[in-house]
Amino acid sequence: MKTIKVGLGTCGVSAGGEKVYTALKNEIAKEKIPVKLLETGCMGNCYQEVLVEISDENGNDYMYGNVTPERVKRILDEQILQDKPIAEWIVKGLNAETEDTFFAKQKRIVLRNCGIIDPNSIDEYIARGGYQAIQRVLKEYSPEQVIEIVLKSGLRGRGGAGFLTGMKWRFCRQAAGDKKYIICNADEGDPGAFMDRSTLESDPHSVLEGMMICAYACGADEAYIYVRAEYPMAVRRLQHSIRKATEKGFLGKNIFGSKMNLAIRIKEGAGAFVCGEETALIASIEGKRGMPRFRPPFPAQKGLWGKPTHINNVETCATVPWIIDNGAEAFAAMGTENSKGTKVFALAGKIARGGLVEVPMGLTINEIIYDIGGGIHGGKKFKAVQMGGPSGGCIPATMGDLQIDYQQINKTGAIMGSGGMVVLDETTCMVEMAKFFLRFTQDESCGKCTFCRIGTKRMLEILERITDGKGQEGDIELLEDLADKIRNNTICALGGTAPNPVLTTLKYFRHEYEAHIRDKKCPAHRCAPLLTFTILENECTGCTLCARVCPAEAITGEKKQIHKIDQAACIKCGKCFETCNFKAIIKD
Repeated sequence: MKTIKVGLGTCGVSAGGEKVYTALKNEIAKEKIPVKLLETGCMGNCYQEVLVEISDENGNDYMYGNVTPERVKRILDEQILQDKPIAEWIVKGLNAETEDTFFAKQKRIVLRNCGIIDPNSIDEYIARGGYQAIQRVLKEYSPEQVIEIVLKSGLRGRGGAGFLTGMKWRFCRQAAGDKKYIICNADEGDPGAFMDRSTLESDPHSVLEGMMICAYACGADEAYIYVRAEYPMAVRRLQHSIRKATEKGFLGKNIFGSKMNLAIRIKEGAGAFVCGEETALIASIEGKRGMPRFRPPFPAQKGLWGKPTHINNVETCATVPWIIDNGAEAFAAMGTENSKGTKVFALAGKIARGGLVEVPMGLTINEIIYDIGGGIHGGKKFKAVQMGGPSGGCIPATMGDLQIDYQQINKTGAIMGSGGMVVLDETTCMVEMAKFFLRFTQDESCGKCTFCRIGTKRMLEILERITDGKGQEGDIELLEDLADKIRNNTICALGGTAPNPVLTTLKYFRHEYEAHIRDKKCPAHRCAPLLTFTILENECTGCTLCARVCPAEAITGEKKQIHKIDQAACIKCGKCFETCNFKAIIKD
């Protein structure tokens, strides 16, 4: 029997996936069509939502993109009932001409089941080999041997710091204590990042299985998933998955007939970015205000409730079962000398084909931007990419041949982070972009450290002054001095990395800061107070459209006569520039 799968992650639902699913369900029932209708999670190519994948009896798959309820009847009539693929709507399938290159350079390990299985079905996860890794671990390996396998794979924590996962497990294993905990950090809060949310929504059992293996290696019998309450679909699917795994005896006491016990609980966070930091996260689970503390002692020594605690993020946990199933060597064979395996990125911003991608380490930034992402939206020029979220940094397009590798990214001044990749085009003002990310970290500072609380505030004021056209000589040096003090006088990574967007844009786009301050111009034509709109006399037809849309009544002129802008009255809104059909208005 043919099957139809509808992508119903947050991306799919936001694009209207539930309406498409309902239309399919109603039409199938009405016409009594012999087909199996299923829901699945994010398929990755979010830019073509709503996505519907059809599999026939011969094992052929056809992925339809941009599906609407209006297209449902034709898909059922032609693809399902007549076996006639609708070539112009297919975005991935057998037809070579329409094969989407979005997936060509990807290697999906973490995302191996995303968009394939029903995330609410534990049986579908099992049918794809799920929960075999934990059974093998329990039967064949000691905890120390599991740690050796993970060490040999070269897996580094995907939460941002990139510390060797096996080494971190060993620290917790060797820590003294009669009680140990593990935590899955799903407090994803970076602007433009949705890797963890999509994985939890699409394949929650892979995360649970990774946590089980981690708990066995570390010697823990209790675990928490710290996930944002603003991710309701992820929370709902996690709760369902934990319940199903417990009912089958995969969680609880004497797992798979072994001596291992494990209970997994969910802690919903209130959405504070600082709670992504380990010690703040632990404080939040304990019911305290989520604020970081000095280390040592590290969580592996004294963590949750004062007991040895190990923390990994969602991507790290979901990777572990694959390593056990396929071997450490298979994982280590991918990537570069210092960065093994694959990395998931949320490709967002001014990109033509945004979505969730997973690539082998070692691919270049340009390969991700152009070969996978299809280049810049609207055919504009690639300017830079912000990596690692607000704590990361900006890498210019001139460094597009840089490989995705922890050390190479760090050398630019940016960091890999958890995998946010916000693409910027030629219309982006780099000073404004730095201001956006600094405002985020300033708002999210817990306020414990003076330099983070006050220093970022002063930096933000300077950036606001510059983009308002009130920048002055010495502002750049003051930004650099404050950044240095903030980085060296705060106790957690939020403060330590908060100045990164400013420092990297100063490093690679200093001329834009200087143009704002000295010339009172914004090279990208984004900062309104620095813009001037002028009507070209030889192009103006006197159509009066610009005058009619000007909210400040700053444009005057008779019909079929050349118009003029009163610069003193102009509020720089740009409505005249956007409205003119004759390109008679320039923006400078």
